[in-house]
Amino acid sequence: MGKPDAVTKEYVSRSDIFADVFNYYLYGGRQVIDPSHLKERDITEIALPFGNNSDGAVQKYRDVLKILQVMEDENAVYVLLGTELQMNIHYAMPVKNMLYDAVNYAEQISAAVRDHRKKKGKDITSDEYLSGFSRRDKLLPVITLTVYFGSKKWDGPKRLHEMFGRVDQSLLNFIPDYKINLITPAGLSEEDLEKFHTEFRMVMKFIKYSSDKDTLMKMLDSDEGFKTVSRDTANLINIVTNAGIEISENKEVIDMCKAIKDIKEEGREEGREEGREEGREEGREEGRKETELLSIRNLMDTLKLTAQQAMDALKISPADQQRYLSML
Repeated sequence: MGKPDAVTKEYVSRSDIFADVFNYYLYGGRQVIDPSHLKERDITEIALPFGNNSDGAVQKYRDVLKILQVMEDENAVYVLLGTELQMNIHYAMPVKNMLYDAVNYAEQISAAVRDHRKKKGKDITSDEYLSGFSRRDKLLPVITLTVYFGSKKWDGPKRLHEMFGRVDQSLLNFIPDYKINLITPAGLSEEDLEKFHTEFRMVMKFIKYSSDKDTLMKMLDSDEGFKTVSRDTANLINIVTNAGIEISENKEVIDMCKAIKDIKEEGREEGREEGREEGREEGREEGRKETELLSIRNLMDTLKLTAQQAMDALKISPADQQRYLSML
């Protein structure tokens, strides 16, 4: 796993960030999901085909998977929430996420099968025994949300049907579709960004404007939130956008606006120094030419040599000889 993948996974796995992301997407920013009600789930999912045949087992690894407990009419309801974190556009995302969801549902059925086996099938009918899943068994719903950390507009398919070639609509009606849930910085309006309640808002906002430096600087100047960004958030922004910000290990809070301005000032100073060095080099070259011209003239005057003879004696390069001949 590359460093950007590891950092984004660690960041989004924080319960406050995870809850913020899903509160935005599922509830329009309303604080419905309490971070304390989220519990980590094993991201390794092994699903067996229905029944007892173990051939063709599928193993998948999600980025982050948590189970959520919510109360509805004083009853506890459980939902599995998973995220897929993308640094690049994935052009097969509908199939990838559909497989994750299917594997998870299959694993839930396999768990039910194992439970009934422990009871030796005494709690299910003969029909139910064939599938291992009884009429009373229920699945936990799974919601997978893709978060894209790139600044480009997502141009990949957002649903399974978009991945097909030409298919007659009469046939398409019988092919189940699968739509991905997707958050992309470029797709977030200013109003959308304000619906986030953690520093995830700053992450998305910085990425959104990162390809336009002038707009980025204006945004950093006007948004007070960027003056007190946590080191973890600044580090994530730095890695996913290659911003080049120097983040001190001694600082827990980073002023992003000042950090970017410092980078620009360092760049300008480096440019000025390069210009000064180029000027010094040009000066040294001009001094060398004047010295060589003076030496040529002295040899011509004192030893009565021709210009060519004088330049040969001084071992002057052919290229410089051509230049000096026009000056003598």
